[in-house]
Amino acid sequence: MSQPPNPQYQQAAMPGCWWHPNRPTGLSCSRCERPACPDCLREAAVGFQCTDCVQAGRQQDRVQQKQYRDAGYGARTIAGAQPPSTAVATPVLLALNVVIFFVTVAQSGSIANNNFSALFQLGELANVPTLAGDEWWRIFTSGFLQYGLLHIAGNAFSLWFVGRPLETALGRVPFVALYFVSMLGGSAANLVFTDLDALPVVGASGAIFGLIGAYAVIVIRLRLNPTWLLVMLGLNVFITFQVPGISILGHAGGFVAGLLVTFALLYAPEKNRLKWQIGGIAIIVVAMVGLIVWKDAQTISAAYCQFTSYQGQTAYLCYR
Repeated sequence: MSQPPNPQYQQAAMPGCWWHPNRPTGLSCSRCERPACPDCLREAAVGFQCTDCVQAGRQQDRVQQKQYRDAGYGARTIAGAQPPSTAVATPVLLALNVVIFFVTVAQSGSIANNNFSALFQLGELANVPTLAGDEWWRIFTSGFLQYGLLHIAGNAFSLWFVGRPLETALGRVPFVALYFVSMLGGSAANLVFTDLDALPVVGASGAIFGLIGAYAVIVIRLRLNPTWLLVMLGLNVFITFQVPGISILGHAGGFVAGLLVTFALLYAPEKNRLKWQIGGIAIIVVAMVGLIVWKDAQTISAAYCQFTSYQGQTAYLCYR
């Protein structure tokens, strides 16, 4: 004759929870196999694990992910670069523009007429000293000069608004390459497609238009909603053609350069991606430099440039 099971006997036969010995349990951790009550178990990818194993697994994952990232692998941006935790290049570029602006203000003694600054006159993109006087640094220094308070305020806002999300999306190094190649594109367009006696140009807007061109390629590549891009592009095109004194060629050249660079970044084959990207950008740079060299070859007259007194101001004049 059989006896009914004794509940007290069954409870005593169960092992106690590893962390709560007074709690008998028939459950255990799928990783360390220690007995655990329901309060000490967490759902895992396979079965249930105790709290100690869950914490140890997370710590191990963090270490492995760090080693993976340090080896050059891990999460990537849309350009294949390591994603930056925060935008750094954008505020640095912005700070350079602002600092240089106030240096020119201090030299000239005027916010509205900071173009009389010696630094401004030596850095602006003027065709005669650049092409005939071989002052090639002006191709890039002009991109860090702003004329007047409204100019620096507008470009600073645009760079901050457009640059930060783009730097995060592309990665720091691709973003910096995009910025400077776009700046080169704006300067090249001004040098190649204007007369030798054209008015000098300055400003970061050529590079900023290159960033807008990059957005256009990203929208197409990722099939995003183009509404925001069209509004931003339309507003900038309106300002370009309606506000007097703005370099249309500089904006157009920067925009085209930004398009081409971003195309090289995003459409490079996965295999040997970095080499394809570097090669594509190098071709773009060589093409623009080749145009400038061709234009320089057409400029046969040499120029002699120096600071001199002109209408009560110290001006940097070139003589041919």
